[in-house]
Amino acid sequence: QVQLVESGGGLVQAGGSLRLSCAASGRTFSNSPMGWFRQAPGKEREFVAAKPWSGSITYYADSVKGRFTISRDNAKNSVYLQMNSLKLEDTAVYYCAAGRGSSGFDYWGQGTQVTVSS
Repeated sequence: QVQLVESGGGLVQAGGSLRLSCAASGRTFSNSPMGWFRQAPGKEREFVAAKPWSGSITYYADSVKGRFTISRDNAKNSVYLQMNSLKLEDTAVYYCAAGRGSSGFDYWGQGTQVTVSS
């Protein structure tokens, strides 16, 4: 059974930093994309960042470019999201996602809450 387990969420003041981690189990994702999405109260889930299985290419939502950094460790079957200069509007539940194939996302974690306070 595939599981994605996020950790690292919490309460932080605006301008602060958090690092989210996602550990996958049940299959290897070394040949699949992994990424992060978020859902704020009353809003739809939105894309945050993604990284293909290899290479240096990364993708970011415009709202987080220059502040968030996605990285992954294929040996650990894990993906990370370093979030700096956090803003109030970054408050959301953050979900880890992974693909079954070479593109798209098929597996989802349960989410971790990130709350940014003023």
